[in-house]
Amino acid sequence: MNVIFLSVRTGSSRLPKKALFEIRGKTTIEYLIDRLKKSKYAQKVILCTTELEEDDVLCNIAEHNDIDYFRGSSPDKLSRWLGATQKYNVEFFVNVDGDDLFFDAGLADICFKQKEFNKDIDFIDGQGQYNDVYGISTRGLEIVCERKQSNETEFIKPFFYDVEQYINIQKLSNVPDKYKKKKMRLTLDYVEDLKMFKQVIEHFVDESKEMIFGDIIKYISENPEVSDINWHREQDWKENQERSI
Repeated sequence: MNVIFLSVRTGSSRLPKKALFEIRGKTTIEYLIDRLKKSKYAQKVILCTTELEEDDVLCNIAEHNDIDYFRGSSPDKLSRWLGATQKYNVEFFVNVDGDDLFFDAGLADICFKQKEFNKDIDFIDGQGQYNDVYGISTRGLEIVCERKQSNETEFIKPFFYDVEQYINIQKLSNVPDKYKKKKMRLTLDYVEDLKMFKQVIEHFVDESKEMIFGDIIKYISENPEVSDINWHREQDWKENQERSI
């Protein structure tokens, strides 16, 4: 069974409760849920959140939007995923982070197709697109969880490369140009990011247009004042990641 894990929690040091901001009557996380449901290969979307009381609201949103959810450790994202694989009998999943509001389900489908052609893959490294994407086998995840030396696993990629002698790692391949990162920032971490997302979403809602990924990129590219809203935050985000790894 092909599954998408939507990893999200309300706690955030930079932009608390960012998954719950409303734009035109829908929370930001609901826009992403709608996009993930369009996958042609995933049979399930499962929201993976924490056991903290503050994240009860996310489980309510999952139920309201007819998707399953799993609750686990707050700091240990990897063990949270492992628990979800055990509960739902998942052998392979694609992870999508809850702050990637414009993530295109087609990118997850590329991961699923790559796994289909190579059953032995344990970790598909899709870093470098507009939004990072990772395909993960439960076998590979079990090995990582057995050998990891920390329960602070918000940034997951290094943990898989730490055990690369035991698992099969491949880079994501056959990625269309439309997914390859250019000068725009499509991650919700700062107030400026929220302003950018709000402007783009309101444009498509007001024009009664479906938010197709290629059209989103085209709109932002043709309106540089939109990408300028939050592009300067990209370096801040990169520096924060480097400090956290």
